[in-house]
Amino acid sequence: MSQKESRHTYDSLKIGDIHEIHRFVSEDDVLTFARITGDDNPIHVDEEYAQSTRFGHRVVHGVLQLGLISKVLGRDFPGSGSIAVSISCRFLRPVRVNSEVRVSVKIIEKLEKRGYVKAETNIYTENNKLALAGEATIIPPREDAP
Repeated sequence: MSQKESRHTYDSLKIGDIHEIHRFVSEDDVLTFARITGDDNPIHVDEEYAQSTRFGHRVVHGVLQLGLISKVLGRDFPGSGSIAVSISCRFLRPVRVNSEVRVSVKIIEKLEKRGYVKAETNIYTENNKLALAGEATIIPPREDAP
């Protein structure tokens, strides 16, 4: 396991545990995502077009933001070996291309019968405004997993 990876098992997780990362979402990130997925909506990739919209600038794909949450769940918290069973969210405000976001994952429930945990998953803009509010159900890694 690399230094950046961690592993929190069902038993070690506590309700209220929180993990946050900061991530700069660059123009290159957005253009690469658009190329991979084919979602080249001009609100994401065309500055001139985006300036004429209600936002006045290009915005990061919502699903790219979900990818940042997936990275935290699978590599940071609970960490390596975790499996996301479900992720749901609401997009509350746009995230500007070439800006920093804060991704926050907080354990809100432990489902003892299945060994799953539920987490609140939020993304905040660089102005500390809630941009994405969601929830995930996760199977944390097992203690004996490699």
